[in-house]
Amino acid sequence: MTENSLNLQFDDFTPPSAEWLDRQMAFRKFYFNPVYSGFENINPDRPSLFVGNHAIYGMVDSPLVFNGIYQNTGVFVRTLGDHFHYKIPVWGKALIKFGSVPGTPENCDKLMQSGQHVMVFPGGGREVAKRAGEEHKLFWKQRTGFAKMAMKYGYDIIPFGSVGCDDAFKIIYDANQFSDSWLGKKLLKNKAFNDLSRNGDMFMPISRGIGLTSIPKPEKFYIGFGKPISTESYVDQYENKDAQWEVREQVANSINAMIAKLQTEKAADTDKSWLRKQLTRV
Repeated sequence: MTENSLNLQFDDFTPPSAEWLDRQMAFRKFYFNPVYSGFENINPDRPSLFVGNHAIYGMVDSPLVFNGIYQNTGVFVRTLGDHFHYKIPVWGKALIKFGSVPGTPENCDKLMQSGQHVMVFPGGGREVAKRAGEEHKLFWKQRTGFAKMAMKYGYDIIPFGSVGCDDAFKIIYDANQFSDSWLGKKLLKNKAFNDLSRNGDMFMPISRGIGLTSIPKPEKFYIGFGKPISTESYVDQYENKDAQWEVREQVANSINAMIAKLQTEKAADTDKSWLRKQLTRV
């Protein structure tokens, strides 16, 4: 499926109403009871690039990040997604209806040229396909593209962190185990499979949540937005790799510090219902 066949919308996109979106999030909000902080760092009148960490499976907590921004600041953020999403029938078109577009420099250009708020997860699929022991960690490889785009347009970068989703699952079989298995080694020798799985990176973990089921535990999610990181002084250096890396590291350090802070807050939070306490223990 090509981008031309996806009917992508950019400056002519009409977002759904905040009331409608909040209704769609009602059960998710009830189940995970998200705790937000840092909305004061978001300026609705100054387009920004939101950059954060991806939790396991990607689409468990990110709708709550997105909805929290919309409900509390009025900002409807356009998301840049991994290409594989848009190849999935029905699912890809549903994402597009919510303003998401494939994460290419060209698409980011179009959104920023029209002054829209944009969200990106540099860890992409690798960060979604967690391995055991990788909870709340960033896996950005050598990616600096988000920094380059922000620098090019002088966008502020709003770093954000999300904690809790990775605690809602226990990984019982991951990509490392798959790659080391007889079947994994055999399949990864096949070029088509290797390309599709990105050398095994996109093997989604098998995990359990409540008991032996795959239903996520009702962990409270903690989502925080940090102070804006200005890129205005880098506008003339947006093609400079060293400058891109410098901005990237500022953002990564901010997110990691935020994740640590949110984990501390989560550990200290005793305001949980009896049922939530029981279900998060099993």
